[in-house]
Amino acid sequence: MAGMEIWINPACSKCRSAVQLLDAEGADYTVRRYLEDVPSEEEIRGVLTRLGLEPWDITRTQEAAAKDLGLKEWPRDAGARDRWIKALAEHPKLIQRPIITADDGTAVVARTDEAVRDALGR
Repeated sequence: MAGMEIWINPACSKCRSAVQLLDAEGADYTVRRYLEDVPSEEEIRGVLTRLGLEPWDITRTQEAAAKDLGLKEWPRDAGARDRWIKALAEHPKLIQRPIITADDGTAVVARTDEAVRDALGR
């Protein structure tokens, strides 16, 4: 996948800040409203590989869905990985945001201006 993509929830202030910064820097990017255009398990796996993170690293454990699922009690090991990925695909609100996939095949969780600039510099 060429080009930069940012996964956002428009209601999230950190997402709006990241988009404003991308615009200010004149970045060429695609916006994905991941709550409407929900990533598949395969896409989540791909993004995790690019981030170099595990699914629990990008899970918003404070969300109501996380409490309903009892995520805090889930094991965080290789055997549980698929279960976490399935939960993220079924409950996209659990996905940490914004995530920027950079041109070079890497990705960052862009919750600060520094992280957005990091993605732009790749």
